[in-house]
Amino acid sequence: MPELPEVETTVRGLRPVLEGQTLSQVEARRADLRFAFPPDLRQRLTGARVTALGRRAKYGLIDTDRGDTMIFHLGMSGRWRLDPEEIGKHDHLVLETGAGRRLALNDPRRFGSVDLFRTTDLPNYPAFAAMGPEPLGPEFTSRYLAAALAGRSAPIKALLLDQRIVAGLGNIYVCEALHMAGIAPTRAGGRIARKRLDALVPAIRDVLEAAIEAGGSTLRDYARPSGELGYFARQWRVYGREGQSCHCGATVRRRVDGGRSTFYCATCQR
Repeated sequence: MPELPEVETTVRGLRPVLEGQTLSQVEARRADLRFAFPPDLRQRLTGARVTALGRRAKYGLIDTDRGDTMIFHLGMSGRWRLDPEEIGKHDHLVLETGAGRRLALNDPRRFGSVDLFRTTDLPNYPAFAAMGPEPLGPEFTSRYLAAALAGRSAPIKALLLDQRIVAGLGNIYVCEALHMAGIAPTRAGGRIARKRLDALVPAIRDVLEAAIEAGGSTLRDYARPSGELGYFARQWRVYGREGQSCHCGATVRRRVDGGRSTFYCATCQR
C-alpha cells in the first residue's frame, strides 16, 4: 500500500500541474472505488480553480476556490497518471485543466477512495478527527511521544502504526525507523526511556524524508504521477531483507504480527 512518502511524492508531482489551474472537465467513469464517489463531484469541481494541494497522513488533498477539498486515498494500487495517451479501463476519475493537461486516477484493485469536504471543516472529516500529529510536523516531538506512550504495554511497532498516536506511519517506514533508532519492535512502548525516544523521533523523520527524496518505495503498482518508479527500496536497512546481513554483520529476521511482516535485527535492536 502506498504510504506517507508515496502520497507526499504524488502530491508534489501533481502540484505544478494542478495548482492555480481551472478544472475544465471532471469525469467519474464508474460509480465507486472502495466507496461511492460523491454524487455531486462533477458539479462541484467543474469550473473550480485549484488553490492548493497538500497531504494529511496517507490522504492527498486538493483545495478549490469554492471552499471544497477533494480528498483522495490511493488504496492498494492507486496512482495518478499525467497526460495519458489513452484512458484505460482502470482510469476511474479523469480531470482536465484549462491549460489542456489531463490527469487520470488509475486504481486496478479499486481500494482507493475519493471524497469532497468543506475545506474549513477538514479537521472534522471522519478519517481525520481522531488522528495524531503528522510525523514531519512540529507537534511530533519526543515529549509528545513519551506522553502518548506512557503506561502502554503494547509493542512499540504496533503503537507507531496506530493513527491516533501519529498519523500516516506505515509498516515499511516503522520497521526502518526502529532499526535506525536501535529499538526492538516488540519492546513495550511505555517502557522505552526518554533518551531512546529522543533518537526515535529524528529517526522517523530521517527515514520519511529520505524516502520522499527517493520518490517513495515502488511496491506492486505504485509509481509517481510522471510514471517514474520510487527508489527508496534500494536503501532499505531491514525491510524485505530477511536472511540478509545487517550492517552489523548479524542476519535480518522476520516475524509476523497481526498479519504484518516485521523485519528487524536482534543484535542492533534492543
